[in-house]
Amino acid sequence: MSNQPQEPIRMSTDQLIDAAVANKEGIIASNGAFSTTTGERSSRSPEDRFIVKEAHTEDLIEWGEVNRPFDREKFNSLWDKVESYLAKKSSYISDVHVGAHPEYYLPVQVTTETAWHSLFARLIFITPDNFNPLNKIKWEILSAANYECIPEEDGTNSESCIVINFSERKVLIAGMKYAGELKKSMFSVQNFLLTDDEVLPMHCSANINKNSNVTLFFGLSGTGKTTLSADLKCSLIGDDEHGWSEGAVFNFEGGCYAKTVNLSKENEPVIYNAIKHGSVIENVYIDDNNEPDYSNISISENGRCCYPRSHIENAVKENAAGEPKTIIFLTCDLTGVMPPVSILSRESAAYHFLSGYTAKLGSTERGAGAPIQSTFSTCFGAPFFPRPASVYADLLMKRVEEFDSKVFLVNTGWTGGPYGVGSRFDIPITRRIVNAIQDGELNNVETLKIPGLNLSIPKSVNGVDSKLLNPIENWDDKGKYQKQLENLVSQFQENFKKYDVNQEIVSAGPGFDG
Repeated sequence: MSNQPQEPIRMSTDQLIDAAVANKEGIIASNGAFSTTTGERSSRSPEDRFIVKEAHTEDLIEWGEVNRPFDREKFNSLWDKVESYLAKKSSYISDVHVGAHPEYYLPVQVTTETAWHSLFARLIFITPDNFNPLNKIKWEILSAANYECIPEEDGTNSESCIVINFSERKVLIAGMKYAGELKKSMFSVQNFLLTDDEVLPMHCSANINKNSNVTLFFGLSGTGKTTLSADLKCSLIGDDEHGWSEGAVFNFEGGCYAKTVNLSKENEPVIYNAIKHGSVIENVYIDDNNEPDYSNISISENGRCCYPRSHIENAVKENAAGEPKTIIFLTCDLTGVMPPVSILSRESAAYHFLSGYTAKLGSTERGAGAPIQSTFSTCFGAPFFPRPASVYADLLMKRVEEFDSKVFLVNTGWTGGPYGVGSRFDIPITRRIVNAIQDGELNNVETLKIPGLNLSIPKSVNGVDSKLLNPIENWDDKGKYQKQLENLVSQFQENFKKYDVNQEIVSAGPGFDG
């Protein structure tokens, strides 16, 4: 290979697929999708994610385990090294937007070592007909999947890194083949920038029902955002990342990135049918006939598919819509004591948004493994929010109050016992509950208060066995239910001690004191 500098190549989607196959980066599966694997790193690597610490943003970022500081000089040196590395290779470039909004989009130039990562960028972000019409200063992503950092020299935690530099408008991704790092890095960038314009960035999916009502689905990966928003009865806006400005909800992306574990045409037809030529499947087992086997997780529990919104027949053309009438917080409860649906007041909505109670599922983070413990993820997306949680919570409550949105908590986790004993709610049951919420069936219904959890639940939902609505009714041993309940309430209260909010919000959370 020549050591002379080479210019990155701009290619169409079909050309990138051909190049990726020719480069032996993957194969074409029987359904027409490009299939690839990412080696040891088949999920996000939180310990390798950093933000450059510099004067302009230093006092605005919530530093800690999520937002780890990186030295500015080390960043500049490493950027130059990776840039020189890519200059000696046949790299690829894509010009995309992050944000389907005429004012709040970010123009981004993505340069990648591999053709398939450039393909992923074109699918997951927005590939506009007119790039950067406002002539904004563009962001740059430099992605070198096979580069190996030297921690002692480069200041990284390992041979790999993701580093965001706000002052330079740059994102460096080195030694990372898992494509999710590309999208999540720009999600974090928008999460920081948009709040300055009173726009709420959200880790949520969004759709519109037959009555033109917009619904937002907040939740960590694996809790049902993509599955529940991809509904044949509704039109999809997007499956993961959105902004809520005055008068509008808009998608950050131009595609979807769905989990494939146990994917079936029966339960998730929209996603299943979207995986075809022009899509990518990542870390999915392919049999000898090139057939994807979504039930086989021998490569990774975090198998993924990435497809453009154009593969969804009923996607909202504008990639945006009006403000949401309904907001759903998705929690995956491992204890089996949370109800399948709860109706939240303004105060309880603030409490549960800040708490972000759920579980980590399907190795979405490196080393996570199967669901073994509950977690609290502030704003249902703590790994991606650079600013303090109160910034996002205050903005959410402002938007909810101004538009009078209705807020619900939906449990997609376990009932009748904890994980390993009870059973997980079936997708059709949860979908029926979600449709009832969207259609207004749960507005002004008779409710029951769950002691300890301090949650109001509907006494009945059309099409759902009423016994399922009250968790204690599904436990054979009521004493074990009570112990799990007390333990969960204690976890909620301990976690919430870190938030300085008014007493009305604190009192709206779990507790046994009235």
